[in-house]
Amino acid sequence: MKDSAQKTVVPTRYWHRLADGRVQCDLCPRACRIQEGQRGLCFVRACEQGEIVLTTYGRSSGFCIDPIEKKPLNHFLPGTPILSFGTAGCNLTCRFCQNWDMSKSRAMDTLADEADPDTLARAAAFFGCRSVAYTYNDPIIFHEYAIDVAQACHARGIRSVAVTAGYVLAEPRVEFFAAMDAANVDLKGFSDAFYRRQCGAHLQPVLETLEYLVRETRVWLELTTLLIPGENDSTHELEAMTQWVVEHLGPAVPMHFTAFHPDYKLTDRPSTPRATLSRARAIARKNGVRYAYTGNVEDRDGAATECHRCGLLLIARDGYRITEWHLSATGSCPRCGAVCAGLFEDQPGSWGSRRQPVRLRDLVV
Repeated sequence: MKDSAQKTVVPTRYWHRLADGRVQCDLCPRACRIQEGQRGLCFVRACEQGEIVLTTYGRSSGFCIDPIEKKPLNHFLPGTPILSFGTAGCNLTCRFCQNWDMSKSRAMDTLADEADPDTLARAAAFFGCRSVAYTYNDPIIFHEYAIDVAQACHARGIRSVAVTAGYVLAEPRVEFFAAMDAANVDLKGFSDAFYRRQCGAHLQPVLETLEYLVRETRVWLELTTLLIPGENDSTHELEAMTQWVVEHLGPAVPMHFTAFHPDYKLTDRPSTPRATLSRARAIARKNGVRYAYTGNVEDRDGAATECHRCGLLLIARDGYRITEWHLSATGSCPRCGAVCAGLFEDQPGSWGSRRQPVRLRDLVV
């Protein structure tokens, strides 16, 4: 393996100097203005020698082989294994973060594993992974590393999946998503008040990212919303969100409504009732969303993919495991011929629900 530690700190190009001597990061809408030796809110981008650098290139909080449905992606190579990794830090401050031990980390020893892009791509091929996921924390903040990994993966025929909140400015957004094949964007709610109160961010930049992905790229897109009781789960907000999705993104973008559990700084809310998820799914379907799913609960109906035209069951799932497959070889309904949106093959993968942690530093590939 190459010594990736030699490339832990790399220069970046989305920044500019201010008249007062500080440097402004131009990667995300937060636009952190920092002095020499300081870090942005994301923790991983810092000012060194008057420039913004990425301090975590080639270092990870860990690598794991997951079912791709865990991302969640239900319409992109179903049943196949995906090599997942992340770094540390985040450019949002979500009080309900479910991965807070990694995304909120301010300790470099969190980054216990390392791999340069080519090694990571070779490892994915070695384990039979069809794709690599940039996840656990937001890959937007390790922009340069993610793009280099994606390019190395593409050279080996391996696809790249971004699991992101989509909080990024227009210019870096183009470069980042040009390297991605699929994305699950976390649409955390549908009011700016919720984003400000719970995430320290704003809604509009996320909506702009979603519209960009649908209108300007070939990236396969699915959405996830973690429903928090009393925060973003009202019928009014769900109606507005799902209507916006159909009008601005189209009816074929899958939506995942997932269950919250008390964690990190939001422990005064109960876990999401299954009925809330079912209500959200019903609202989405009523408003024209063709593929609406529930997650983090046992709900076979909420995990099933049905033909949007005739209602035939196309894919049945038990958790992350595919139990029935009725798509034709062309990815269409065998009864009425309607095409099911997504990237499908003749047969699904057979990875199932396994989760396999791996340490790339111990491998010779």
